[in-house]
Amino acid sequence: MTATSLPRLSFTQFRPPNIVVLLLVSLAVLGAGLGLRDPWPADEPRFALVAKQMVESGDWLFPHRGAELYSDKPPLFMWIQAALYWTTDNLRISFLLPSLLAGLLTIVLTYDLGRRLWNRQIGLYAGWALLLTAQFTLQMKRAQIDPLLIAWVTLAHYGLLRHILRGPDWRMWTLGWFAAGLGVITKGVGIIALFVLIPAIAATWWQRSVSSSWWRDWKCWLGPVALLAAISLWLGPMLVAVRLAPTTEHLAYVQDILFRQTVERYAESWTHIKPVWYFAGVMASAWLPLMLAMPWALAPWKRRIFRGDPRFLLLLGSWLLIVLFFSLPSGKRDMYILPALPLACLAFAPLLPGLLRRDGPRLLLLGFVVALAIALLLAGLAMLFADPGFEKRFLLMRGMSTGSEGIAWLVLGMAVPALFGAVVAMGGRVATGAIASLAGMWIVFGIVSAIVLNDASSSRGMMQSVARRIGPDAQLGLVGWREQQLLMSQSPTTEFGFKRPEKDQLESGLAWQAQAPADRWLLIVGSAIPQEFRDGELLAVGIANRRTWWLLPGRARDVDKRESQP
Repeated sequence: MTATSLPRLSFTQFRPPNIVVLLLVSLAVLGAGLGLRDPWPADEPRFALVAKQMVESGDWLFPHRGAELYSDKPPLFMWIQAALYWTTDNLRISFLLPSLLAGLLTIVLTYDLGRRLWNRQIGLYAGWALLLTAQFTLQMKRAQIDPLLIAWVTLAHYGLLRHILRGPDWRMWTLGWFAAGLGVITKGVGIIALFVLIPAIAATWWQRSVSSSWWRDWKCWLGPVALLAAISLWLGPMLVAVRLAPTTEHLAYVQDILFRQTVERYAESWTHIKPVWYFAGVMASAWLPLMLAMPWALAPWKRRIFRGDPRFLLLLGSWLLIVLFFSLPSGKRDMYILPALPLACLAFAPLLPGLLRRDGPRLLLLGFVVALAIALLLAGLAMLFADPGFEKRFLLMRGMSTGSEGIAWLVLGMAVPALFGAVVAMGGRVATGAIASLAGMWIVFGIVSAIVLNDASSSRGMMQSVARRIGPDAQLGLVGWREQQLLMSQSPTTEFGFKRPEKDQLESGLAWQAQAPADRWLLIVGSAIPQEFRDGELLAVGIANRRTWWLLPGRARDVDKRESQP
């Protein structure tokens, strides 16, 4: 079939579903699996543990991971998790709710900003494009800090762009700066929301396409004041508390969170080292299917910028500056540039109605939908019948039986809506088919993956097995532990520091165990076990989260010592 023989989708043939449908589908897609699983690595168990300890200890100002202060991130995200846990008394619901709410807020803000900058239909295109972009959907189904950060940055862009392009509106200006401040106390890089001011200055002074009234007023200073006010919600009480009780632990916390985890981490990254072009690959792959439109978008964007349309200058300029900011340091992770995605969706949205009437973009989108469906179907069937090596590796590193068919059924379950969407797309309704395919796939993924993967990914299964092995009256000590072991522990649990070397943890653990060897067990990660432990002294627990775990009963050590005495 040639491109010209495909049914032509005119602009009137595809109208994006209205905002009510968009929100209902967003709720289903982003909320699928809520309450069905526990926190999974990476990061989710850490934040959930910190939030849980806030509620249990009553210390909300200085977050703790176990007995140690946790200074890697500001506490706003964990405060919200803790407040929801305190309200619901259900960790499975409360740890994911901030991401769900942040995702819905980001979609609404993107839609409304598109509606105000262009019209309602363009806003809907932007909202649907955001929901169906792979990285956004996946990240909003995780309980990490980045979903909340993207919500604050989008709220900041919403306020600032309304003021600059449709103002002056000093309330929106102040809101934008305040939201940027909330982004800072969520994850220090929240200040990236203010990058939009750089192309705004260019549009005002050089291009003369924006009136200078957006900054020529004393009310302009309300913005920086609002930024400082938001940051002070956390920084003020924390510094006052340290000033009143300057313990060594609290002084180290201030030094680490204000300098090492922000300035030093950006200037001299020590993890996730990637080349400078890394984010180009992230956008080309993780921002699908949105980026399929890129070949047809470059020329229209260039024309609109040179015509002096400030909307495209501000959106594209801010997008570029955020990517550039995170490309400079050597440490990079794919989700760093996620706050730029709503800007990208807004920049693409005015072009999408026209592109969906053209054969080239429709063929490319159709090919994507069909290829995705076929890939899922073939991968699921291969897992179910051919037993490919990658399935074995996936299951083994999560401590699951290599005979498990759960992963295969998960992939096949995702293939069902993908195939349905492909059939719809091949019938000529390409955009409708893409929505059905991607939305259905993510709903199945959220529900089935929670059922299939939870016990192994969260360590719940392992910790339940440990509790059964040691008995209801025993105490458990953790050596070389990760946050999910402490969070999922079913027994009275003691830990010996998280950042301490494993050798020192083991030494403290053995001393603790020796005080009551009949009742105390140690759960030890394989890398912490020294050579002097005898064969048979340790009891194998299994593999969880890519680590091998062993149990050391106190009785074994006690008997061994008595037998060695003359």
